[in-house]
Amino acid sequence: MNAKKFCFIICVKREDYLKECIFYLEQLKVPEGYSMQIQPIRRAASMAGGYNMAMQASDAKYKIYLHQDCFIINPNFLYDLLMIFENDKKIGMVGVVGSPNTPPDLLPWHGERIGNTYAMDVENTDYNDYSYKLTDGLKDVECIDGMLMATAFDLPWREDLFDGWDLYDLSQCFEFRKAGYRIVVPEQTKPWVAHDSETVSLQGFDKFRLIAMEEYKDML
Repeated sequence: MNAKKFCFIICVKREDYLKECIFYLEQLKVPEGYSMQIQPIRRAASMAGGYNMAMQASDAKYKIYLHQDCFIINPNFLYDLLMIFENDKKIGMVGVVGSPNTPPDLLPWHGERIGNTYAMDVENTDYNDYSYKLTDGLKDVECIDGMLMATAFDLPWREDLFDGWDLYDLSQCFEFRKAGYRIVVPEQTKPWVAHDSETVSLQGFDKFRLIAMEEYKDML
């Protein structure tokens, strides 16, 4: 494991989105002595499957699982991420939007969400409401949004259960919590990312929601 390496892992369906995503990644300031890798995954059978493939192929300690339509606009993102992970070795995952408490039905919009982002899809949730102030700049959450999931440890993604495109993010959060790691959302007085989300298909969502409710029922 290379402790001085970041790897951005991106499942790709649209090359135009990937091109723009990479444009922003190439603007990031890389801490001295560290390196950065960008690993696109094409033709993945599922999100969890693609993430497992890339996770096993990269020796980077710090892996950032990123949606192709999520553009990191904070040029100091890698510095900020490194500071969070180095200040507390129990922090295993960082996101930009998350839920302090997971609603029992596993529908995150049925509960409080915190964080910040520029949402470019005006038909979706208004993330301007996801703001807070904390003296330490961090908020512990139970799960984060899959648009950006930065990790300091490798745990297998549950592609045995989540072999589609939904709930893989919630599942991985539960797996990290089971392993004893903290999941946090940093305070972002200015959003760290812009999310140019398309209209998404929720076909199969309820199937995976019920699977998650059964698999993690002791944690709900």
